[in-house]
Amino acid sequence: MIAAPVVFFDLAGPADAKLPTFYKECFGWEAGPTGNLSVPIGGPPLNGTFRADPPEKVIYIGVPDITASLGKVVASGGKINAPRFEVPGVVVLGLFSDPAGNRMGLVEMSAGGRAKIP
Repeated sequence: MIAAPVVFFDLAGPADAKLPTFYKECFGWEAGPTGNLSVPIGGPPLNGTFRADPPEKVIYIGVPDITASLGKVVASGGKINAPRFEVPGVVVLGLFSDPAGNRMGLVEMSAGGRAKIP
């Protein structure tokens, strides 16, 4: 059996949370006029959307430097939940909340596009 890939995501929060601005400033994601997103993932883009509902989604975003990315998160109105940490033999992670309170994760990626394994 082949594992099901991630094919869509949505991020919810109050309409006044300015989520499209936050994600553009931190990660360069551009939202369309209806809140639709198309995020690069190394092949065909991952499609998603912003919606106005109570916040709570967790996805993991691959970045080259978790500490630097968490600095952008704080500068753009987010909050660090867990600074960069290693899960030996598995992955390097960091956790944050965006301005609406959505809990999110970061995965540190190597230059070759694979997750760094400590």
